Amino acid sequence: MHIVNKIYQQLLSHYGPQHWWPGETQFEVTIGAILAQNVSWTNAAKAIGNLKKHNLLNPQKLFKKKVEAIAPLIKSSGYYNQKAGAIASFLRWFAHYNFSFETLQTLPTETLRTQLLSLHRIGPETADSILLYALDRKIFVVDAYTKRIFTRVGLLAGTEDYTTVQQFFHQHFEGTVYDYNEYHALIVKHGKDVCTKKPHCDECCIAKLCRKV
Repeated sequence: MHIVNKIYQQLLSHYGPQHWWPGETQFEVTIGAILAQNVSWTNAAKAIGNLKKHNLLNPQKLFKKKVEAIAPLIKSSGYYNQKAGAIASFLRWFAHYNFSFETLQTLPTETLRTQLLSLHRIGPETADSILLYALDRKIFVVDAYTKRIFTRVGLLAGTEDYTTVQQFFHQHFEGTVYDYNEYHALIVKHGKDVCTKKPHCDECCIAKLCRKV
């Protein structure tokens, strides 16, 4: 078994299932992925709550709102003007598919990913979060925690780009869509609580697998 799989099993055993991504609908998950860019989930969740309060967590209703009207409602998520633009860009694209996730499900993953990446302020991490969490596509989401943890473990050099890291996991991680979902969530949990910028190695459940210790 490759060490990538051993680390997953150890994290899952230690922390348990994370049940990500938070959201009651596919649309809420998608908007959450956009709002969570460069901000804590707590602040993104406040913005989602505000959209709910205004009865706007519906693609058709939100589509009718101008960017200037969306921005103040998501202020807690930071970079709110840019994120309002990203939401508007996504909705214009989504409108071509009649705001139907069922229609999106009929498209190949690579087609969806290419189209999402062409949208304003939708980068690889956001696009892949939408694909994995909202559309159940088997694609690994890479973030700063992933690079930090697996560089310290010794599996990455720390200079790899997003695509290289993702390909590494696609090559070595033997998991289902559910496992891909859990692994990313567990990496975030471990990176936030233990493998922080100043790591708490004495509390680390994968310390025996890490070259830093």
